Amino acid sequence: MSGRGKQGGKVQPKAKSRSLRARLQFPVGHVYRLLHKGNYAERVGAGAPVYMAVVLEYLTAEILELAGNAARDKKKTRIIPHHLQLTICNNEELNKVVGKVTIAQGGVLPNIQAVLPPKKTESQGQEQVKPEQESLLKKTNQGQVQSSPYP
Repeated sequence: MSGRGKQGGKVQPKAKSRSLRARLQFPVGHVYRLLHKGNYAERVGAGAPVYMAVVLEYLTAEILELAGNAARDKKKTRIIPHHLQLTICNNEELNKVVGKVTIAQGGVLPNIQAVLPPKKTESQGQEQVKPEQESLLKKTNQGQVQSSPYP
Protein backbone atom coordinates (compact mmCIF):
# COMPACT_ATOMS: atom_id res chain seq x y z
CA MET A 1 0.00 0.00 0.00
CA SER A 2 2.70 2.40 -0.73
CA GLY A 3 2.05 5.65 -2.54
CA ARG A 4 -1.41 6.23 -1.22
CA GLY A 5 -0.50 8.60 1.59
CA LYS A 6 -2.71 8.90 4.61
CA GLN A 7 -6.11 7.28 4.40
CA GLY A 8 -8.10 9.90 6.34
CA GLY A 9 -7.46 12.99 4.26
CA LYS A 10 -8.73 16.44 5.23
CA VAL A 11 -12.08 16.73 6.93
CA GLN A 12 -14.30 19.32 5.31
CA PRO A 13 -15.70 21.85 7.78
CA LYS A 14 -19.48 21.85 8.08
CA ALA A 15 -21.12 24.30 5.66
CA LYS A 16 -22.30 27.58 7.16
CA SER A 17 -25.18 29.50 5.65
CA ARG A 18 -24.75 33.17 4.86
CA SER A 19 -27.41 33.99 7.46
CA LEU A 20 -25.41 32.16 10.10
CA ARG A 21 -22.20 33.93 9.09
CA ALA A 22 -23.91 37.32 9.28
CA ARG A 23 -25.64 36.31 12.56
CA LEU A 24 -29.09 37.04 11.11
CA GLN A 25 -32.49 35.46 11.52
CA PHE A 26 -33.62 36.48 8.02
CA PRO A 27 -32.56 34.13 5.18
CA VAL A 28 -29.84 35.72 3.05
CA GLY A 29 -30.10 32.99 0.39
CA HIS A 30 -33.82 33.55 0.00
CA VAL A 31 -33.31 37.32 -0.39
CA TYR A 32 -30.57 36.65 -2.97
CA ARG A 33 -32.88 34.40 -4.97
CA LEU A 34 -35.65 37.01 -4.93
CA LEU A 35 -33.24 39.77 -6.01
CA HIS A 36 -31.81 37.58 -8.77
CA LYS A 37 -35.14 36.43 -10.17
CA GLY A 38 -36.84 39.78 -9.75
CA ASN A 39 -34.93 41.33 -12.68
CA TYR A 40 -34.02 44.40 -10.67
CA ALA A 41 -30.54 44.35 -12.21
CA GLU A 42 -28.49 42.11 -14.48
CA ARG A 43 -26.05 41.26 -11.72
CA VAL A 44 -26.45 41.00 -7.96
CA GLY A 45 -23.42 41.44 -5.74
CA ALA A 46 -22.59 39.19 -2.82
CA GLY A 47 -23.16 41.88 -0.20
CA ALA A 48 -26.51 43.11 -1.49
CA PRO A 49 -28.71 40.31 -0.11
CA VAL A 50 -26.89 40.44 3.23
CA TYR A 51 -27.46 44.19 3.55
CA MET A 52 -31.08 43.87 2.51
CA ALA A 53 -31.68 41.04 5.00
CA VAL A 54 -30.17 43.20 7.77
CA VAL A 55 -32.48 46.10 6.91
CA LEU A 56 -35.55 43.84 6.79
CA GLU A 57 -34.65 42.23 10.09
CA TYR A 58 -34.15 45.62 11.76
CA LEU A 59 -37.49 46.98 10.51
CA THR A 60 -39.30 43.83 11.59
CA ALA A 61 -37.73 43.90 15.05
CA GLU A 62 -38.60 47.59 15.48
CA ILE A 63 -42.24 47.14 14.44
CA LEU A 64 -42.70 44.03 16.58
CA GLU A 65 -41.18 45.69 19.63
CA LEU A 66 -43.47 48.71 19.40
CA ALA A 67 -46.51 46.55 18.59
CA GLY A 68 -45.73 44.42 21.65
CA ASN A 69 -45.71 47.57 23.76
CA ALA A 70 -49.07 48.59 22.28
CA ALA A 71 -50.49 45.14 23.06
CA ARG A 72 -49.19 45.34 26.63
CA ASP A 73 -50.79 48.78 27.04
CA LYS A 74 -54.13 47.25 26.03
CA LYS A 75 -53.49 44.36 28.47
CA LYS A 76 -53.30 41.77 25.68
CA THR A 77 -50.77 38.99 25.25
CA ARG A 78 -51.09 38.66 21.46
CA ILE A 79 -50.17 41.17 18.80
CA ILE A 80 -53.12 41.72 16.46
CA PRO A 81 -53.23 43.78 13.25
CA HIS A 82 -54.74 46.73 15.11
CA HIS A 83 -51.62 46.92 17.30
CA LEU A 84 -49.49 47.06 14.14
CA GLN A 85 -51.71 49.83 12.76
CA LEU A 86 -51.37 51.84 15.98
CA THR A 87 -47.61 51.32 16.00
CA ILE A 88 -47.05 52.43 12.42
CA CYS A 89 -49.33 55.48 12.59
CA ASN A 90 -47.98 56.72 15.93
CA ASN A 91 -44.31 56.40 15.00
CA GLU A 92 -43.16 59.26 12.77
CA GLU A 93 -40.34 57.36 11.04
CA LEU A 94 -42.34 54.19 10.41
CA ASN A 95 -45.24 56.29 9.16
CA LYS A 96 -42.96 57.78 6.49
CA VAL A 97 -41.90 54.33 5.30
CA VAL A 98 -45.19 52.43 5.37
CA GLY A 99 -47.77 55.12 6.12
CA LYS A 100 -49.86 54.64 2.97
CA VAL A 101 -50.11 50.86 3.35
CA THR A 102 -53.51 49.38 4.17
CA ILE A 103 -53.32 46.79 6.94
CA ALA A 104 -56.11 44.21 6.82
CA GLN A 105 -58.18 44.19 10.04
CA GLY A 106 -56.13 47.18 11.22
CA GLY A 107 -59.06 49.37 12.15
CA VAL A 108 -58.80 53.12 12.59
CA LEU A 109 -56.91 55.34 14.97
CA PRO A 110 -58.89 56.48 18.00
CA ASN A 111 -59.58 60.15 17.32
CA ILE A 112 -62.31 62.47 18.61
CA GLN A 113 -62.41 65.93 17.08
CA ALA A 114 -62.37 68.84 19.52
CA VAL A 115 -65.68 70.31 18.30
CA LEU A 116 -67.71 67.11 18.91
CA PRO A 117 -67.76 66.68 22.71
CA PRO A 118 -70.32 68.79 24.62
CA LYS A 119 -68.97 71.96 26.15
CA LYS A 120 -68.71 71.98 29.92
CA THR A 121 -70.75 74.66 31.67
CA GLU A 122 -70.14 76.40 34.97
CA SER A 123 -72.81 74.34 36.72
CA GLN A 124 -72.81 70.70 35.59
CA GLY A 125 -76.48 70.02 36.39
CA GLN A 126 -78.03 72.92 34.45
CA GLU A 127 -78.23 73.41 30.72
CA GLN A 128 -76.55 76.38 29.16
CA VAL A 129 -79.15 79.13 28.55
CA LYS A 130 -78.94 81.70 25.76
CA PRO A 131 -79.27 85.40 26.76
CA GLU A 132 -82.60 85.81 24.89
CA GLN A 133 -84.10 82.86 26.74
CA GLU A 134 -82.78 84.13 30.07
CA SER A 135 -84.89 87.32 29.97
CA LEU A 136 -87.96 85.28 29.00
CA LEU A 137 -87.40 82.91 31.90
CA LYS A 138 -87.11 85.84 34.37
CA LYS A 139 -90.43 87.28 33.16
CA THR A 140 -92.10 83.86 33.42
CA ASN A 141 -90.86 83.40 36.96
CA GLN A 142 -92.23 86.84 37.94
CA GLY A 143 -95.67 85.94 36.52
CA GLN A 144 -95.64 88.60 33.79
CA VAL A 145 -95.80 86.15 30.87
CA GLN A 146 -98.43 83.45 30.53
CA SER A 147 -97.21 79.91 30.18
CA SER A 148 -99.10 79.33 26.93
CA PRO A 149 -98.40 81.55 23.94
CA TYR A 150 -102.11 81.39 23.00
CA PRO A 151 -104.65 83.24 25.27
